[in-house]
Amino acid sequence: MGLRVTTDLHDPRDRFHEECGIFGILGHAEAAAHTALGLHALQHRGQEACGIVSYDGVHFHSHRGLGLVSDNFGSETVIGQLKGGAAIGHNRYATTGETILRNVQPLFVDIAGGGLAIAHNGNLTNAYELRRQLVARGSLFQSTLDTEVIVHLAAVSTKAGVIERLIDALDQVVGAYALVALTDDALIGVRDPLGVRPLVLGQLDGATILASESCALDILGARFVRDVEPGEMVVVRRDGVDSLRPFRAKPYRFCVFEYIYFARPDSQVEGRSVYEARKRMGRELARESAAPADVVVPVPDSGVPAAIGYAAEAGLPFDLGIIRNHYVGRTFIEPTDHIRHLGVRLKHNANRQGLAGKRVILIDDSIVRGTTSVKIVEMVRAAGATEVHMRIASPPTTHSCFYGVDTPRREELLASRMTLAEMSRYIGVDSLAYLSIDGLYRACGMTARDGAAPWFCDACLTGEYPVPLVDRDGGSDGKQLSLLEDHH
Repeated sequence: MGLRVTTDLHDPRDRFHEECGIFGILGHAEAAAHTALGLHALQHRGQEACGIVSYDGVHFHSHRGLGLVSDNFGSETVIGQLKGGAAIGHNRYATTGETILRNVQPLFVDIAGGGLAIAHNGNLTNAYELRRQLVARGSLFQSTLDTEVIVHLAAVSTKAGVIERLIDALDQVVGAYALVALTDDALIGVRDPLGVRPLVLGQLDGATILASESCALDILGARFVRDVEPGEMVVVRRDGVDSLRPFRAKPYRFCVFEYIYFARPDSQVEGRSVYEARKRMGRELARESAAPADVVVPVPDSGVPAAIGYAAEAGLPFDLGIIRNHYVGRTFIEPTDHIRHLGVRLKHNANRQGLAGKRVILIDDSIVRGTTSVKIVEMVRAAGATEVHMRIASPPTTHSCFYGVDTPRREELLASRMTLAEMSRYIGVDSLAYLSIDGLYRACGMTARDGAAPWFCDACLTGEYPVPLVDRDGGSDGKQLSLLEDHH
């Protein structure tokens, strides 16, 4: 049958991938259908699997499956089985280990006090240690998700109600997370005390919505109310929304890569337009790293806003020198090495008219392993560009993320093992420059990082991890329980 390989010019291993998207709604007759639409808007946050749990006032209903939202929730039959006026949903991304149904969220259990469904975005950095303790006392795990650790902690809690048990469970975990949960009488949303992962609150025709990003509200015509705050638990019932502060306050550390790459550009995150932030990154980059050139070309699609900003600030023409085909799947069957080599052109192709005979500035949001950048530069030079200058609208990514983002090991990150000059030669460009860390902060509406308060979580750029890496730094043989792997 041949080999299953990637057709994308972008090697999927050569990108950072957000782990999940979460969505919840209470108070709407078509809760499951609205949840499916919300997950569709959040599809960029996870493409491997998805699931929805609904509640009709008596019974919980669940449907989970591998693949895209449209593959699993495109039929009226499936949606019709998810009855009730409340629902939560989840998109999952995973590139390592098996994507199997038992690892698809939301998870649902019956515990003392009632039913509990939960969907989680992020990573618990002490999950191995907690799991070891729970197994030792008799807990039986059905998945390899750190989300299930939260479920078991709630189940063994001695607190009275489901919400109190969930608070007790979260008080024991260390990590970066946003989660939505559904009980017999409430929809719950929680962000970790540092606010690393995003969660927003919205309203639609009397219904209350929780979602990873505001674009999930837009698809429904819902109104954005506010961001759920770091360390906040919102409890949504039919008669209103309560805000609880059950956890000790900690310094704000929102993930800066949401602005660089993860979030959809049409989302509002933490009070900022993602699109405008990315354009400002391009402007800052042009001020810091100008180059003599004829045209500014984005690497589609993630480099487009920054390229617009760079071109405007530099006074250079902006042109689509690389055209993306949006109708190609992630993989297909290729029978020969020759066809496999041609596969890199199936999703992106050089626009020769915009490149031939020109000095080109290529704008991308980041470089991870560098294999993608090599292919892009080869394509642009083959189209006739006389010079290629690459500009990256973020600082070098030098460290792995342990907070719910799929990143390579540090030794695989190009900027961690090469100097700027070495990277430039490896990629094959005439010059290479990154946005400075201070330029990134200015683009996001803050002062320079030195002395800035509050800061973002920028551990992948600086190596300064704001959440203790309990499992990695001594617990469970230094391993990290993650959403990426199956641990047998």
